[in-house]
Amino acid sequence: MVARVLARRERPDPALFLGRGKVDEVRALAEQVGADTVMFDVALSPVQQRNLERELSTAVLDRTALILAIFAQRAKSREGKLQVELAQLEHLSTRLVRGWTHLERQRGGLGKTGGPGEKQIELDRRQIAHRVKLLRERLRTLQKQRRTQRRARARREVFKVSLVGYTNAGKSTLFNALTRGDAYAANQLFATLDTTSRRCFIEGMGEVVVSDTVGFIRGLPHSLVAAFKSTLDETVEADLLLHVVDASAATRDVQITAVDRVLEEIGAADVPRLLVFNKIDQFDRAPSVERDPYGTIRAAFVSAATGLGLEGLRDALAQRLLPMQDSGTPSADSIAPLGATA
Repeated sequence: MVARVLARRERPDPALFLGRGKVDEVRALAEQVGADTVMFDVALSPVQQRNLERELSTAVLDRTALILAIFAQRAKSREGKLQVELAQLEHLSTRLVRGWTHLERQRGGLGKTGGPGEKQIELDRRQIAHRVKLLRERLRTLQKQRRTQRRARARREVFKVSLVGYTNAGKSTLFNALTRGDAYAANQLFATLDTTSRRCFIEGMGEVVVSDTVGFIRGLPHSLVAAFKSTLDETVEADLLLHVVDASAATRDVQITAVDRVLEEIGAADVPRLLVFNKIDQFDRAPSVERDPYGTIRAAFVSAATGLGLEGLRDALAQRLLPMQDSGTPSADSIAPLGATA
């Protein structure tokens, strides 16, 4: 990023999102710094994006397109690549009216007596629709395989714990620390797209299955939520969610709220949760746990990178899972309302 422009409006302009004066300011700044792309940290409508590209004479990306581009770079597994391609095509299908010259051409009719023929944009839309249908069929097949795997785990009565949280909160690092796994972990957005599951031994509980899932973000595009449904089902089917929070982030409260909203959207709002405040080594916080008035551990403070507080987290897992083991269902205490942050 070479320059940044902030704008405040009571409501977005239907045609340009920004006001005319602010658009002129952005165009002048883009010409001054030689920018070849202007990115908006909001979701633009197809009309707004098309009009802005015409006014700014440069490529325009919105928040959704940027997230999709990052996802495309990060996807490694076959399922992850299919999910990202599906979301990209569904996003593109609403943006084919861009003013591209080839979209104005028409295919000829039958000889001289043919009509105007089929516009290239109509052909493109049909090809996209065919590809979307094919991708959905392949993802349904993979989703059936996932359901079969879940049923097998359920028959073995293995408890399932899923790591959820804002992107770059340290979920994969914590996953590796708990399971001695080797999942890819890096200081970058959406380092993990593909769900990885490993067994983990918890004192007093035995073995549980821990799953690392895709990170969430503020304003996660609905198309991504829909495309990653089979992956996110691991979260919905979990017995307990470890909500990993970057305790060093200045916006951690906003991030917690964003994750809660996504969990509600995917139908996981009622799954019991345990807050895990990670990265305490970055501000010299001692490892500890936070309990509610009934003595139930509702938050743990750890450093996945250094191992600080992991034993306390394992104790918290045992305390939250043991009532489920005894009754087969979550106890009232294990679903106690979560408190605020550190």
